[in-house]
Amino acid sequence: MYVCLCHAITDTQIKEAVDQGDTSLAAVKQRLGVGNQCGKCSRMANEIIQARLDVTPNFYEVA
Repeated sequence: MYVCLCHAITDTQIKEAVDQGDTSLAAVKQRLGVGNQCGKCSRMANEIIQARLDVTPNFYEVA
């Protein structure tokens, strides 16, 4: 699903960015450019990031 129409960024790309270590909207914005133009996608992008972080275990918190 396209999340950012201005830059043609999909939810899959956002999830992959989180898997590569981006843990905030600012980090994903820097990597992909999501939310840089009109900003309407920022809320959805942030929801996708948070949902992905909830699913992905953070091994550093355990140690």
